[in-house]
Amino acid sequence: MLAPDWKDYRILGSGDGLKLELWKDVMLLRPDPQAIWRATVDYSKFDCHARYIRDKSGGGRWVVNKPMPDEWKVEWRDCKFYVKPTGFKHTGLFPEQAVNWDKLSSVVDDNVKRGKKPRILNLFAYTGASTAVLAKHGATVTHVDAAKGMVERARLNCKLNAVPQENTRYIVDDCKKFVAREIKRGKTYDAVIMDPPSYGRGANGEVWKMEDDIFDLVKLVAAVLDDPTFFLINSYTTGLQPQTMSNIISIVLPKGNVQAYEVCLPTERNDVLLPCGCSALWL
Repeated sequence: MLAPDWKDYRILGSGDGLKLELWKDVMLLRPDPQAIWRATVDYSKFDCHARYIRDKSGGGRWVVNKPMPDEWKVEWRDCKFYVKPTGFKHTGLFPEQAVNWDKLSSVVDDNVKRGKKPRILNLFAYTGASTAVLAKHGATVTHVDAAKGMVERARLNCKLNAVPQENTRYIVDDCKKFVAREIKRGKTYDAVIMDPPSYGRGANGEVWKMEDDIFDLVKLVAAVLDDPTFFLINSYTTGLQPQTMSNIISIVLPKGNVQAYEVCLPTERNDVLLPCGCSALWL
């Protein structure tokens, strides 16, 4: 599935473990572990604003080549998002998720037309692009992420999109613990979005590994659903195939329409697509 309708984002070249991106007027060169082919362009011929350089320790840093804003805005359809390069090579936005914004906003629109305002639980919700898009379309979204800074950026993205305050609720918490408490409280939702990390550690040293823990997490989260509308899982874990994700939600959730697909971004060379993980969607 290809991310549709981007005008403020383009991939100018890819390969040799890198991708050359144009975020509106700012050109960035970043590592990408999926781009293992030989480069489709000569990166040295592009006057990029900044390049992210990995350190031997596993971290990295941005090397700025010419003046650029600390933060700027990009647009997708009628939505706007803040972009800001971080110390972990990210920019605060995953443009490939436009695939799912497109799908889910249509589902929300259909529900709203029928007089139902979907209550969506967005877990591992990051800077809130999905929250902003779906709340703007009329859903009520509970946005949960363990990083306070990311939740604050989600607030800014929603404000940027003039999302009504009553359409959003922001929670800084461990997603699994929050869901467990919601179950005890008898709180239910109509839909779920999950974007769990490949690997992580909790505050008390608990280890999260996507391949080992995702089934139990989906089973736990399914317990907060009441007459569900949709359930979306995104995975950036290499080797975790769309069919694997499809199997998990097919086993855990009631019988429904299950779609599983690789999510990709187009590049300036039309025959080269950049793979960006996979999604599984239950409707």
